[in-house]
Amino acid sequence: MVVQTELSEAEIDRVFHALATATRRDILRRTIDREQSVSELARDYEMSFAAVQKHVAVLEEARLIVKRAEGRERLVRANPEMIARARALLARYEELWRARIARLDDLLAEPPASDKPRNEAPKQGD
Repeated sequence: MVVQTELSEAEIDRVFHALATATRRDILRRTIDREQSVSELARDYEMSFAAVQKHVAVLEEARLIVKRAEGRERLVRANPEMIARARALLARYEELWRARIARLDDLLAEPPASDKPRNEAPKQGD
């Protein structure tokens, strides 16, 4: 299976918005382990069922989770494809920073211009 790694600017915005809240990160973490109903998820939070539903909706809009109906329940599971795409984006950012740090290290390792040996012109009469 080929996984598309490029995210549009709108997708990037939705992913980072979805991950900006601890509750949503926790819901994502819990649904990576196993599929759970929204009711089951809501039991562990000190907030209303409706508030948990809103968190789930934000994660679903970012496509970090997938929700499906089974009878009257709504089951939620993490979407490994979108998680992989977000991870690939973060890896590219990490590569950029590592390259910048490496260039900075190279600049700092160069001896100052005054310490560099000068090529002296041969003296007259030598």
